[in-house]
Amino acid sequence: MAKLPVTAIFDIGRTNKKFFLFNEQLKEVHQSYERFEPIPDEDGFPAEALQAMSEWMLTTFLDALKLEEFEIKALNFSTHGASFVHVDELGDPATPLYDYLKPCPEELLDRFYQENGGKMNFCRSTSSPPLAMLNSGLQLYFLKYAKPEKFKNIKHSFHLPQYVSFLFTGEKTSDFTSLGCHTGLWDFEKKDYHPWVDREGFRCLLPPIKSGKTVIRTKPELGNIPCGIGIHDSSAALLPYLKQESEPFVLLSTGTWAIAINPFNKSPLTKKELKRDCLQFLSVLGEPIKISRLFIGEEHKFQIEAMYAHFHLERGTYKKLTFDDAICQKVRAKSEKRIAFHYLKPGDFDLESAEKTDWASFENFEEAYYTFMNELTDLQLSSLNLVLEGSSVKQIFIDGGFNANPIFLEMLRKKLPELEIIPSDFPNGSALGAAMLINEAIKLNE
Repeated sequence: MAKLPVTAIFDIGRTNKKFFLFNEQLKEVHQSYERFEPIPDEDGFPAEALQAMSEWMLTTFLDALKLEEFEIKALNFSTHGASFVHVDELGDPATPLYDYLKPCPEELLDRFYQENGGKMNFCRSTSSPPLAMLNSGLQLYFLKYAKPEKFKNIKHSFHLPQYVSFLFTGEKTSDFTSLGCHTGLWDFEKKDYHPWVDREGFRCLLPPIKSGKTVIRTKPELGNIPCGIGIHDSSAALLPYLKQESEPFVLLSTGTWAIAINPFNKSPLTKKELKRDCLQFLSVLGEPIKISRLFIGEEHKFQIEAMYAHFHLERGTYKKLTFDDAICQKVRAKSEKRIAFHYLKPGDFDLESAEKTDWASFENFEEAYYTFMNELTDLQLSSLNLVLEGSSVKQIFIDGGFNANPIFLEMLRKKLPELEIIPSDFPNGSALGAAMLINEAIKLNE
């Protein structure tokens, strides 16, 4: 019986670690996943269980090589970003895999920005809003000055996609999609590392930059199989849409964050845009891609819990709602703001907000929810406009959790009548994008 040729992909999220096999038509034919509890770093802050994850990846791949029905022809990786793995001379981790939410000392951040021309000038040149440890380059600065005993053991620093590729291949690489992801490392105008990287002596720690279409091979004991260098998951999720669509579009990828991605907008960032959480990524070939971010998933979760508590309703009630144009018109006709946002700051977009939620003004749960969605989509519209401005986009694809929310979709349609709003979803989109990338790369290298 002939074996089915497949592409293997590890898709490493913050919560779920997944392994996929895709057939030649890029249809999923096998999946497994694992979760690992965080382990405390030396300061007691939760960190990724790097050793356990690495062992699971290697064991899972070796087991897949033994499957009688499949023959693995290619391997690639997509992972969450803003995560550095620092290794010693032997290639072993020299520090924990620090969580990007780990606090960074304010005095250290202040000193860093003073040394680099001021916060907003630095952020504009690196297309990186000031996000502390979420700017992964600042993790190196933090280690050098706050943890010198650990820093002295670092020989190489990999972003997570390239570290897991290194595990399987032994090849040391950096890639554009990780470097261009609000790291504070890349000067978008000079198309090179920002001068501070050389001033601090960090360039020698960062492996050579390779195109995302580079093909290397796994170690002999892992099959000597064509392998990619890994890709940042948000960039990977965009690739299926780029493959499918011939006209300019925006992808609004929703979940914890709503990330609006416009791969056709190359305009430089302004300081005002940066303050509104607009930034640029780099594509697999190093081209800028404009994006904006909004923390809508957690805001939605917070407001829904407050509504359930106030109206004494069970969880999941909002999912039973269908779009009602009469309720929509009713809440849109009221000019006053009635929802007090918990995470989001409408003032950042020059929008008004309520100081506290006006519960007495709602007749029922439906009106409260529609009011929240109306005010939330006002914010989403402002965030979208940051990447729409100056481009010829006619379509917005919405994937992730909010693509199944009819009230969110219809309210956006009413506020953007000139654009086609299309709920869409590529299941396991970041894994699918990584599979597309390595298969295209192999064809180019044949």
